[in-house]
Amino acid sequence: MKLDRRIIGDLAISFQPQRYLRVMPVAHMSTPLGMGFGHSRFSSPSQAFKLLYLAQDLATAVAETIVRDRFEGEIDRVLDESEIENWAVAEVTASAPLAVLDLRTTGLLRLGVSTDAARAKAHREGQDLSEAVHESFAIDGLLYASRLTAANCIAVYDRAVSEKLTSSPAVELIKQVDLIPALRSVGVSVRAMR
Repeated sequence: MKLDRRIIGDLAISFQPQRYLRVMPVAHMSTPLGMGFGHSRFSSPSQAFKLLYLAQDLATAVAETIVRDRFEGEIDRVLDESEIENWAVAEVTASAPLAVLDLRTTGLLRLGVSTDAARAKAHREGQDLSEAVHESFAIDGLLYASRLTAANCIAVYDRAVSEKLTSSPAVELIKQVDLIPALRSVGVSVRAMR
């Protein structure tokens, strides 16, 4: 994928997320900034890098990680409490500004890249874009709008995580006071275990 350096320069902004949220499996809560190779929106198809995904608010973090598209066409939009018990959340803050590529508005259009890169269910376009950006530019991550809630999300490349991000200790998601309101805001309720 060829990307115009001038346009990349125009879209690169300094961004310092404060108290962004990361939802992760409870099994990984002891390492809230830990990363692995995966198959996600901006992951590397060649496993050249790892990513840390963060969301602006709890509703978006839960929607992007747990809810996703699972309730499409469903009237009964309910998560079992036992499923939520498998997840943890941590607050992540940047100690220094990140150099990010801003894809929230016209960035993809200006680059001549399919808007599917940040907005489609399929991930191939986003992965190709991310790999091209990581390989050729001194960018710390990608700033984009959640396709589920439209709130800010950021995918931070591994090369910037240890240098620029700090995290609170992760806590069990089920213990978050604002979990139920966050779920309600995306039209999901919780079924308590008996």
